[in-house]
Amino acid sequence: MLLVGIFLHADLPGIWHVASLAGGNLLWLAPFRLLFFLLYALGWAEMLRPYDPERRIGLAYLLWVTSVREAIDRLLPVASVGGGVVGIRLIHLRGLAVAAAGATVIVEILLTLVSVYVFTVIGLLLLVELHPAGSASRYLIPALLLSFPVPVLTAVLLRYGSVFARLEGILKRISGIDIPGDGAASLDREIKACLRRLGAILFAGTLELAALVSGSLEIWFVLRVVGHPIDIASAVIMESLMQALRHLAFVVPAGIGVQEAALVVVGHTLGVSSEAALTVSLAKRARELVCGAPALISWSLLEGRRRMRAT
Repeated sequence: MLLVGIFLHADLPGIWHVASLAGGNLLWLAPFRLLFFLLYALGWAEMLRPYDPERRIGLAYLLWVTSVREAIDRLLPVASVGGGVVGIRLIHLRGLAVAAAGATVIVEILLTLVSVYVFTVIGLLLLVELHPAGSASRYLIPALLLSFPVPVLTAVLLRYGSVFARLEGILKRISGIDIPGDGAASLDREIKACLRRLGAILFAGTLELAALVSGSLEIWFVLRVVGHPIDIASAVIMESLMQALRHLAFVVPAGIGVQEAALVVVGHTLGVSSEAALTVSLAKRARELVCGAPALISWSLLEGRRRMRAT
């Protein structure tokens, strides 16, 4: 409904005119997205290293799994956690234990939360520097401060608590079902082991932050080719605050409406018209489809072949 309302109040002919100025130049967004996938895959590979001494999981495979994960989160009607579940399965298919694969994915998701937080801080600092009286900073800074304990407490609980073993115990008491095995305890142990590897954590987290920043270049490029150029700092502000709001509204499938509203509101503060901001969002949505559809098709074919061999 939010997305419908945004477009109903927008100048649709104006959006079409702005988008038509870009022409085929927007197709460059698809190959450029490979940089985002590569940075994430390199960080994930470092976290997987102790569990994969035989190098059964190559960088090319991780690059593909990363693209599948994003495609699921962006294109399928699920909250932004479905891709992580599929990622665990695809890594397990290469011979890694579920607990090891799950630990690296959970820690990677935690690093993403921290990276988004740092990226948002950078964006807000730039916004306050460029537009100290902007309405966006007036509302977002308190929200950012209030949300600060979330990644910190999550990291502490995963590092020092037995979160999944406790959840398993609660489930047993509620359902009365005796769950066999020590899968939850194994997952807790592997998560703690991952979090103790500070070098790998710092490496992967830095690459994830760089991947998030690379999304700013998409905004910078799209607005330049449609004739509404902005500087890199403004592009970082728009991308960082958009990512912050999308992650806060993670239960909204594909961030539908959230992304558009964030770009319009922040863009207005920076002097970007609603039509240009919505053109950016449409370009990002189109890139998600161009990159995500082949990933989903290839994943579907893989699962189909496995089911056929099983029968």
